[in-house]
Amino acid sequence: MLDINKHITNARLEGMDPDGHMIDLEHWSPLVAARLAEAEGLTLEDDHWLVIFYLRQRFREFGPALRAGPLLRELEHKLFDHTDRRRLYELFPRGPVAQASRIAGLPLPPGTLDPSFGSSH
Repeated sequence: MLDINKHITNARLEGMDPDGHMIDLEHWSPLVAARLAEAEGLTLEDDHWLVIFYLRQRFREFGPALRAGPLLRELEHKLFDHTDRRRLYELFPRGPVAQASRIAGLPLPPGTLDPSFGSSH
């Protein structure tokens, strides 16, 4: 359940919806992504950026993904050559789709009811 008071009083969430997703997608930048990642305990490396930029490019070309499951398989197949879904979980331990989308400044795919979809926790 969302806590609106937490959202209102937490300066880190300024410009974010209560679920931690950016309200205005145009104000995203790599610096914003790095700060969002840092707030989630991540230090972005090359493979993180590969996923983040892929998601942003995909969003620009096709709009939002229809569902998280197919998007996760797409990330695995296109970016990591069908080899290891585990790598996506290592990069984004709170869920490759949810956490990567949040850091990329994108909304979760419609129909993703559980924001921790794909989480290893």
